[in-house]
Amino acid sequence: MAAAAAELQGKYQKLAQEYSKLRAQNQVLKKGVVDEQANSASLKEQLKMKDQSLRKLQQEMDSLTFRNQQLAKRVELLQDELALSEARGKKNKKSVESSSQLSQEQKSVFNEDLQKKIEENERLHILFFEADEQHKRLEAELRSRLEVLETDAAQHQAVVDSLTKKYTETIEKLQNDKAKLEIKSQTLEREAKDCRLRTEECQQQLKNLQAALGSRLEESLCIINEKVPFNDTRSTRYNALNVPLHNRRNQLKLRDLAGQALAFVQELVTALLNFHTYTEQKVQIFPIDSATDTISPLNQKFSQYLHENAAYVRPLEEGMLHLFKSITEDTVTVLETTVKLKAFSEHLASYLGFLRKILPYQLKSLEEECESSLCTAALRARNMELHRDMKRLTAVFEKLHTYVSLLALPSTRPEGLLRTNYNFVFTNIAASLHGFHDILKDISKHYSQKATLEQDVPTATQKLITTNDCILSSVAALTNGAGKMASFFSNNLDHFTTSLSYGPKGGTEFISPLSAECMLQYKKKAAAYMKSLKKPCADSVPYEEALANRRVLLSSTESREGLAQQVQQSLEKIAKLEQEKEHWMLEAQLAKIKLEKENQKLKNSLSGHLTDTVQERSVLPNVAEQKKETTEKSLREPIKSTSLIGMLTVTTDNEKAPDVESREDLIKTHYMARIAELTSHLQLADSKSVHFHAECRALAKRLSLAEKSKESLTEELKLASQNITRLQDELMTTKRSYEDQLSMMSDHLCSMNETLTKQREEIDTLKMASKGNSKKNKNR
Repeated sequence: MAAAAAELQGKYQKLAQEYSKLRAQNQVLKKGVVDEQANSASLKEQLKMKDQSLRKLQQEMDSLTFRNQQLAKRVELLQDELALSEARGKKNKKSVESSSQLSQEQKSVFNEDLQKKIEENERLHILFFEADEQHKRLEAELRSRLEVLETDAAQHQAVVDSLTKKYTETIEKLQNDKAKLEIKSQTLEREAKDCRLRTEECQQQLKNLQAALGSRLEESLCIINEKVPFNDTRSTRYNALNVPLHNRRNQLKLRDLAGQALAFVQELVTALLNFHTYTEQKVQIFPIDSATDTISPLNQKFSQYLHENAAYVRPLEEGMLHLFKSITEDTVTVLETTVKLKAFSEHLASYLGFLRKILPYQLKSLEEECESSLCTAALRARNMELHRDMKRLTAVFEKLHTYVSLLALPSTRPEGLLRTNYNFVFTNIAASLHGFHDILKDISKHYSQKATLEQDVPTATQKLITTNDCILSSVAALTNGAGKMASFFSNNLDHFTTSLSYGPKGGTEFISPLSAECMLQYKKKAAAYMKSLKKPCADSVPYEEALANRRVLLSSTESREGLAQQVQQSLEKIAKLEQEKEHWMLEAQLAKIKLEKENQKLKNSLSGHLTDTVQERSVLPNVAEQKKETTEKSLREPIKSTSLIGMLTVTTDNEKAPDVESREDLIKTHYMARIAELTSHLQLADSKSVHFHAECRALAKRLSLAEKSKESLTEELKLASQNITRLQDELMTTKRSYEDQLSMMSDHLCSMNETLTKQREEIDTLKMASKGNSKKNKNR
């Protein structure tokens, strides 16, 4: 699972890197698109300027070509007229003189006509030029208007396309929503029908229940009126004499809450001890180190008082522990019966007296530190903030002591605190705890700033730095503990106000310690009575299993009974045979012992007869001694015999032993030894079983922890897979959006190219038309 989680983490990191790369590429593409749009706009402007200059040049070229053509035609006409005049001059030299007079008149007429034609031609040229210029201006204006209208039309078309697309998407979405709402309305109609049927059934059941309850109420009222002389629950004075119910669940909940409060108080006690101890060390180090110089009498007295902090702080933990031990399942925990709360209040009062005693010295010590030459302005400001925080801390402890002492009043003087004020006291305790937490946060903040400033002091030592770190850690622990305590008290405020005071059923009076003791006695009697009534249920086969195996049991009942009888008979036979076997093995062992004794007697009698002869004495003295030694050894050596029950050991030390020891003694000793051996084996097996049981429990716990870790890892795997799918979807959507944008840009560029080509074609056609018009005018 760890490898899979690592692999998923690696994949997730790769996807995150790819996503960041795509985001960077997206930014680059956006910049590129903006740059291209700016370039296209500038190119459009340049294209317009070039078109205008091209039009001007083309107009000048047209005018120049028109003038050149006019001049060329004029030159040709003049050349023709010169040739004609030369030819005529050669032929009519003679007639010139005669007709000179006529020609002079004609020339004057022709000159006048020519002058008129020239003036008229000049006037027509001026009009034509003005008309041409006006036509060009109109054409330019119309083209500019055409371009503006085309751009507006393109923009309007884009807006229309986007609106149509948006409206189609909204229409599709609305259609889908309509279909979903229709399906939902159908389901709701079905549910409404079902609800109507259920309401009718419930109304019918309610009517039946009301009728049944009315009848039962009438019966109970009749019984009460007949049997009960008076109802004591109607009067609060009489109801206070009734014994209240024992709420076991409430006791368990209160014990659990007391255990949590004990843990929080222990944390606070350890943090307070560390804070006071490290503050004592700080006073002896800064601003004057006691190892090198004598500190002021004020700081000496302050450190002496701080040295006594354990005598005031430890009793808080002990008082809370006694209060926790007093809350058990078999007690009634209300404010009137919690006597140990008074002791805790007294311990809190003693600690408050300790704080009041050290507060002036602490404030004077801070002021003395501010007056030293090592103290800077920033450090002096931090010291003054701590000066105010210490006053606030003592005031908060005074509030807590006041409210805790009020809660301890009902156990000593019930009339000292009214029940209606319980909620007010608990809410004020919660508010004081939150204020305590806020003050500790400020102290932690100011101490951390003060420690950083003191490190910059030139005379700061490593001992001072470590002491400041220890003070900061203790203040942080105090802050955490106070925050936990405040949140714990606020979360359980309703339970405290409702559970720490209750009385008889239907009553509004406090529960008294006498009624609580009476209630506990009745609870013990009821528990003993219920325990005596409780009988263990006999083991039985489950009903479903019995139904499933009914046919098999019915069919195989006889065969199973016969087989059971045969097995029982065979077991009895085996037990009898084992007993007979053991009996005859013991008989064989005893017979063997008797046989050895008889053989020994015969050997002794033969050795007595052999000692009469002298030759045998001289020849075989050593042999007899050796035989005697072997017989003695054989008599002294134990005889062992094994069987299925055990091993029987018999020593033939002398001849009188078999006469004294009977057969019953041998059997008894044998079975006693066997019992001792079996008990040792049984103890060993018990110890092994206990060891194996402990190992099995440990393995079961490890298995449960492994299953929990497996579930947590599967949940993490699911979350990781969901994140991966979400990132993949986002990646796909971004890719699709980029592709759509690129396709839209390409389509836009294609449409722009098409419009440019159309405009060029229109310009070319207009140029050709203008050239044709100019040629027609020239021909005219």
